[in-house]
Amino acid sequence: MKLEFDWDQWNIQKNELKHGVSKLESESVFYDEHFVIFEDLKHSTKSETRWIGFGQSFLKRVLMLAFTIRNNKVRIISSRPASKKERNIYEEKSK
Repeated sequence: MKLEFDWDQWNIQKNELKHGVSKLESESVFYDEHFVIFEDLKHSTKSETRWIGFGQSFLKRVLMLAFTIRNNKVRIISSRPASKKERNIYEEKSK
């Protein structure tokens, strides 16, 4: 399945500079067969649902992604290496 992504230029730069995660590495997580997704109740609104995902990138790093779906495209808001707690969630759910 081919996914389409919609990026805000600022988010691309922020993820690379602050977290060391490129656009391509972020997008690769969506193709992890063990990708774990949760609704982000804290940041969702009536007009837009936000999601948190944990998955392994093509560089074999487990990443945490915050994203939404707009106009049938994935819009990644934040992407960073997963914390130890988040890696544990990913490992437990992906068994």
